[in-house]
Amino acid sequence: MTHHKMTKSISSRAHRWGIILAGGDGTRLLPMTRRINGDDRPKQFSAVLGGETLLDQTRRRVAEIVDPCRTLLSLTAKHEPFFRKQAAAVPEQLLLIQPYNHGTAQAILFSLMRLRKLDPDATVAYFPSDHYFANGSAFTRQIQDAFGEAERRPPNVVLLGIEADAPEESYGWIEPGGCLGKVFAVTRFWEKPSRTVAASLLDQGCLWNSFVMVGRVSAFLELFRNTMPELLAAFEARQQHIGTSREHAALTEIYNSTAAGNFSTQVLSTQTRHLSVLPGRNLGWSDLGEPNRVSAVQERVELAYAQTA
Repeated sequence: MTHHKMTKSISSRAHRWGIILAGGDGTRLLPMTRRINGDDRPKQFSAVLGGETLLDQTRRRVAEIVDPCRTLLSLTAKHEPFFRKQAAAVPEQLLLIQPYNHGTAQAILFSLMRLRKLDPDATVAYFPSDHYFANGSAFTRQIQDAFGEAERRPPNVVLLGIEADAPEESYGWIEPGGCLGKVFAVTRFWEKPSRTVAASLLDQGCLWNSFVMVGRVSAFLELFRNTMPELLAAFEARQQHIGTSREHAALTEIYNSTAAGNFSTQVLSTQTRHLSVLPGRNLGWSDLGEPNRVSAVQERVELAYAQTA
């Protein structure tokens, strides 16, 4: 590698950020997490798998990819009793505290507004806090590839698609298009298809949508400009309050005056020309959104432990 390329590589890594999405209410898993904790804490603040909470497991996984001093946590004010201890050592500028859970569109746009102030040249990766990856080193490599693609193709947002091995009806699916090197164009999304459609998507080599995604802050903002311009305008009108003592009041005004937004259906699904997908292989991935998935992963973990003991 030449000195120029090396310098460029190091400088681009300095603008790599991570955002861990941990603001959801985790209602589908509440019966299980109540048994574990004796309270109503959402799954991300619960030790569902092993001794660590899902949020701490996610933070440890993300720390292999992005410096913790450039990793923000997206949280919700009412969960403060549950995350207080875990977030105690996190600098305030890295905590994104929403007044309440108002959908993924608002959560993501708030994070982009804060990040634009911290680093206008940022490339950011979004990580849900309720995922399991059996193969952490493969995950690290593939997200580093996604960062590289997002930096090389600035208008594009790169999605991590998971190589499917079952006709899963409760996942979202991505139908890939033409090959663009390590990534593929995105033809369309299929949200929670029927069993028959899911079987057909599996046969066609379609991918599960992990909701892990990487792109420049400017690329994500462009997606909002194309799809939810009024929500973007509401945030931009209060941009000067983001990251200040007025932030909570400004956010409450925005959240109270806008309808809850879904980033997948209202933003991504209509913007396929601005997206690409990186096929995630051999990751051992599961979305821990439902009790049966948690049980299946617990069995896998116990079996793997027994085989190595």
